[in-house]
Amino acid sequence: MKKCTVIINPNSGKGLNENRVVEFQKILYEYGYDARIIFTLYRHHAEEIISKLDNDIDLVISVGGDGTFSEVMNGNMKREKMLVLAHLPVGTTNDIGHMYGLGNNLINNLKLILEGEVKEVDIGLINNHAFTYVASYGKFMDIPYKTPQELKKKIGYMAYMIEILKRAFTRIPMHEITFSIDGVKHKGKYTFILISNANRIAGIDNFYNNIKLNDYKFEVMLCSLKKKIDILKAIYTLKTSDISYVSGIELYKCSNMEIIFKDKDKAWCVDGEEFEDNKNDYEIKLQKGIKMLIPKENIDKLFD
Repeated sequence: MKKCTVIINPNSGKGLNENRVVEFQKILYEYGYDARIIFTLYRHHAEEIISKLDNDIDLVISVGGDGTFSEVMNGNMKREKMLVLAHLPVGTTNDIGHMYGLGNNLINNLKLILEGEVKEVDIGLINNHAFTYVASYGKFMDIPYKTPQELKKKIGYMAYMIEILKRAFTRIPMHEITFSIDGVKHKGKYTFILISNANRIAGIDNFYNNIKLNDYKFEVMLCSLKKKIDILKAIYTLKTSDISYVSGIELYKCSNMEIIFKDKDKAWCVDGEEFEDNKNDYEIKLQKGIKMLIPKENIDKLFD
């Protein structure tokens, strides 16, 4: 039989009980996998677990939120021989899972993955730290990791909305940066920065049009809007039409970007988690060829 390791974050979403774990193992066995289940005990534990796995593991399944999968990805990229990954979403927003065509039924999602295809995905790197779909900085961008975990467990996505309302009347700082896009230099002041390789971000489907996860390009959004009402209008535009027509929004598509902050007052948000890095200069690039077992649902849409 093939070997599978399942890494579960028990603190994500509603958590998993013992009966569900037994069901997992049974289904994996039916699909030809001898499965080992490991629960994470602390932050970055998932990263440690996968980095120490034997090279003969055929599949590693992450069960948790987007941040859990980010940990698994970072641990995998530290290995001499990277393993094939899959992700089962049980977090609050679950952008990655929904992007791949997964729903809310965990067992059905597992079967969809096991009946899927292995595809090679481009993964972003910010100062050599992997992000599986998004890295962001600026106004409201720290909400995913600032929102209390207990509130997210209790009311889910609405917890983020409450945190946004709390900040509705706070000032909007502008961040002065110099940056280069594939070697071409620019300069400006911006409210927030969003760097991604995904078509679903912050619960918004089709955030960009025609996104491919293997084209060796990531998308960059820079917002210079100063007024809250203008930012809210821009967010509304994301849900209804093409944001490229919004004044105050700059969009780029590239494979390499460098950013230098004049002053930096907070941490980046990487895959919904705080990126603990105190530097003012950042290199963002891509790593090609990361193998993932993905449901067939959206493959034609997401890959060339």
